[in-house]
Amino acid sequence: MSSTREERVDNALQQLLERLVPSQLPDEDEAHADQRWDEANELARDLLDREPEPGVADDVNQAADLIKRRLVREGGGPERASAFGNLYSRLLSQPVLDKKWGILYFLWKLTEGEDVNGSAGARSNGMGNGARHSVDGIDLTRRQRDGKDEQESVYDEAFARNGLPRMQRVDEVSSPRQPPIRERLAPGRPKPPSQEQTVDTQAEQDISSGDVAPSEAALLRDMPFTLQGLSSTYLHFTDHSSLKLPHMLPVPLISLLHSLAEPSLLYRSLSQFVESSDGGLVGQSLRSAIGLELRSYLGLIATLEGQIRRALAQLDDKLPRGGLDKAGVTLKRCVIWTREATLGLRLMSMVVESAKSKKGGELISLIHNLATSHGDAFVYTFAERLLTNITRPFYNMLRAWVYDGELEDPYREFFVSENTDYEDSGATSVWESKYLLRDEMIPSIITSDFAHRVYLIGKSLNFIRHACHDSAWVEAYSKEASRELVYGDTANLGQSIDEAYKTVMARLVWLMETKFALAEHLAALKKYLLLGQGDFVALLMESLASNLDRPANSQHRHTLTAQLEHAIRNSNAQFDSADVLRRLDARMLELSHGEIGWDVFTLEYRMDSPLDVIVTPWASKQYLKIFNFLWRVKRVEFALSTTWRRVQTGSRGVLAKVSDKLGADWKSARLGLAGMVHLVDQLQYYILFEVIEASWSGLQKAIHNPASGTVTLDTLISAHTAYLRSITRKGLLGGAGGVDFTAQLHELLKLMLNYRDAVDGLYSFSVAENAKREEMSARIETRTRAGRWGLTEADEEDTGSPGFGGTSTGGGRSKTGAGVTESPIPSLLSLGGGTGPDAERNMLEQLRQRLRSLEADFKARVNVLLGDLAYQPDVDMRFLGVVMNFNDVYNPTRRRRQKPESKGKADAGKA
Repeated sequence: MSSTREERVDNALQQLLERLVPSQLPDEDEAHADQRWDEANELARDLLDREPEPGVADDVNQAADLIKRRLVREGGGPERASAFGNLYSRLLSQPVLDKKWGILYFLWKLTEGEDVNGSAGARSNGMGNGARHSVDGIDLTRRQRDGKDEQESVYDEAFARNGLPRMQRVDEVSSPRQPPIRERLAPGRPKPPSQEQTVDTQAEQDISSGDVAPSEAALLRDMPFTLQGLSSTYLHFTDHSSLKLPHMLPVPLISLLHSLAEPSLLYRSLSQFVESSDGGLVGQSLRSAIGLELRSYLGLIATLEGQIRRALAQLDDKLPRGGLDKAGVTLKRCVIWTREATLGLRLMSMVVESAKSKKGGELISLIHNLATSHGDAFVYTFAERLLTNITRPFYNMLRAWVYDGELEDPYREFFVSENTDYEDSGATSVWESKYLLRDEMIPSIITSDFAHRVYLIGKSLNFIRHACHDSAWVEAYSKEASRELVYGDTANLGQSIDEAYKTVMARLVWLMETKFALAEHLAALKKYLLLGQGDFVALLMESLASNLDRPANSQHRHTLTAQLEHAIRNSNAQFDSADVLRRLDARMLELSHGEIGWDVFTLEYRMDSPLDVIVTPWASKQYLKIFNFLWRVKRVEFALSTTWRRVQTGSRGVLAKVSDKLGADWKSARLGLAGMVHLVDQLQYYILFEVIEASWSGLQKAIHNPASGTVTLDTLISAHTAYLRSITRKGLLGGAGGVDFTAQLHELLKLMLNYRDAVDGLYSFSVAENAKREEMSARIETRTRAGRWGLTEADEEDTGSPGFGGTSTGGGRSKTGAGVTESPIPSLLSLGGGTGPDAERNMLEQLRQRLRSLEADFKARVNVLLGDLAYQPDVDMRFLGVVMNFNDVYNPTRRRRQKPESKGKADAGKA
C-alpha cells in the first residue's frame, strides 16, 4: 500500500513539474535544462519531505476565502469568484485528496510568487507574507501566463476531476520521445528560515497556544464544529463534559462562549446516549426520538454554518473588526439563534438522566408528567412530540394483547407480565396465575380502570384460546377487529377497547353457558351436594343407614357406589343429563380410629377444565364442608324421626301396657324428643331455604344482571365466591361475630344422638318389662286353670313387687297379658348386678338419670346458642333464634368471655 502511494506521489510530482517547468528554453542547451529540472525536482522533494511548521493551521475554508478575495481585488469580478466556488466545491467532493488545504495554499502562494513554506504568522489576510526564495533556473508558471484567458485555464485545469494534464514540451510535437522519469533524490538539508519567518511562526504559535486572543471572526469560523461536539482550532473538548476556552479573551466573549458551550456539551452527551443500546423497546424508542431531535439540531447548525461562511466572505480588513458587525453574524446572534435548541437539549438531557432506572410504562409516565405538569407551551409541545415516538412500542404491545391475547414483551415493559412461577394445574391456574397486572408499570396516559379492562381482554382471549380450545374464533376476531393504536387518539382508543371488552366477554360467557353448561352444573351442585334434591337424599339415607352404622374400616367403595346408583334410579335424579350423573360419585374421607360410616361418607361432584376456573379447589372444599354439615344434620333428623315414629307407634301398644310404671318417663322423653326434632327442623329449614335458596337467588341475579353491566368471567367467579361465602357465614359454618357456631352445633347434634340412644334404651326396657308381664300373666292363667294358685311366694320373690308396678303391695296381681317373650331391641345398658329385681331397678334409674342429664345439657347448650344468635348483626340469624324459641321454653344466655388474666386468677383461686 505504501509503495502504491509513493508511486502516485511520484507520478503527480512529475506531471506537476512538467506543467510548471519548461522542458527546454530557447537558446538553452540540454545540460542546462537537465540541471534546471533536477534543481526543481530537488526543491519539490525537499518541500514534501520537510516536517510541517507547528504554527500553520490547516483551514481549507480560510485558504478558499483568501483566493476569492484575491480574485475580486485583481478585477476578476464576481464571475471569476463564482467559477472558483464551483471548482472549490468539486475539490471538496473528491474523497481521494486528503490535503485539500495544502493544495489551495500552494496555489495561492504561486499566485503571489512567494515561498510556499512561508510562516503563517506574518501572512497577509491570515496566510502571511513569507520570504520568497529565488530559485535559479526555475521559471514559475506565472511567467508563462500572458493573459486572462490563459490564467483561467490554469485554474480550470488545476481543479479538473481527472487531475492536472501533462504539459507537452516544445519539441514534443516534432520529437515523439517521452520525458525521462527522474530518480528520486535524497532530500536535502532544509535551509534555516529567515528572521522574518521565525517571527511569523512564533506569532502563529502564540495564537494557537492562547497567548494571543483569537478574533471573533476566528471563533465564529470554529463555532459550527464546536456546536457539533467537535474540537476546533481554538475550542478543544478535553473530555465528554468539558470544553477548554482560549485564554486572554475579554469577559463578554467568555460569557457568550459559555452560553454556546452548553448546547455543545449537551449534544455530545446525548449523542453518546443515542449510540448506546441498553434498555428495552421503549428505551430504544426514546433513543430514536432523541436522535430525530438531534438531527433537527444539526439542520439548524448547518443553516448557521452557511450564514457564518457568507458573513466571513464579506469581511473587509479596512473596517473596524473586519466589518463583522455589518456582516450580520456575531457570537451574540449565535446565542440567540440557538436558544430554543439549547432548551430542547436541556430537556432531553433531563429526561435521559431521569430515565436511567426506568423502563416501559414508568418511562412513558415520566415524560407524560413532564407534559402535563409544566405550564410552558414549549415544554408541553416538546414532550408531546417525544411521546408520539416513544409510545409506539407500547401501543404495539397493547394491540397484540387486546386483539390476539398474546404478550409481546421481551423486556417486561408492559403492565401485564407473565408469571414466572406459574404451574399449569388447570383452568384456575391459567386464569388466576398465568398473567399478573403490575400497577407500577401502568403509564399515566391511561387510567387504572382502563388498564384493568385491557388486562381482562387479553387474559380472556388467552383463556378462550388455551382453556376453551376456541383458537379459530380468536384468529377470526383478530383479523376482523384489529386496528392500529396510536398516541393522542384518545376517543378512538377508548372506543376500540370498549368494543373489544364487550365482544370478548360476551364470547367467553357464551362458551361457559352453552358449550360447557355452567348453569346446569351449578344447579347439580345445589341439588346433590347442598341436599336440594329431597327425594334423592331421603332414599340415599335409607339405603345407606344399615351400612353406615358399621365401623368406618368395614366400608367398601363399591357398596357405597351401588347404593348411590340405586338412589339415582329410584328418584327424580334419573332425569338429569348423563354428563351430570357421570360427575357424581360417592367416596370416603380419611379414616380415623373409632369412626363409623356416617363420619367418613361424602358425595363428590367432579369439575374439569374450564369449569374449574369458577368452581375452584377452594370452592370444592366449601361444598364438601357444607355437605358434611348438612349430611350430619340430616342424619340426626333421620335418627330422631325413626325414634319418634317408634315411640308414637309403641304408645298405642307396648308403652301403654307399662304406663303405670314408665308413663312419667315416656312423657318426659317425648317432650325432649319433640324439642330436639323442632330444633333440627328449624335448623334445616333455615339453612336450606333462608340461606341456600336466598343465596342462589342472589347468584342468579349477579350472573344475569351484574352491577357493572357486562358479564365477565371475573363476574362469574366473584358471584360464585360470594354465594359460597354467604352460605358458610349465614349457615352457621363460619366464625360470625367471633362465635364458633359450627362447634356448638356439632355438640348439640352429638347430644341429640346420645339422647336418641337413651330413648332407645328406655324403649328396650319397656319392651322387656312388657314381655315379663306377658309371661307372668300366662303363668297365672295356666295355674288357675289347673286349680292352683296363680301366684306363689317363689314367684313373688323372683319377680318382686316392681314387676307389677312401682306402687303395688305384696299380694297384688296383674291381670294384663298378651304374649311377647323377648324384646326385639337389645338392652342398651348391661344389668351389671344379675337379673334380679335390684338389677332392674338400677338399670331404670340409670336410664332416667341419663335422660335427665342429657336433656339438661341440651337445654343449657341451646340457651347459649340462642344467646349468641340474639346478638348477631345479620337479621336472618337473629330470626333463627326467635323461631327456635317461639314459645320461650328456653332462657337464652349470653356468655361472658373472660380475659386470660382474670381466668387465670379464677383458676388459681379454685386451686
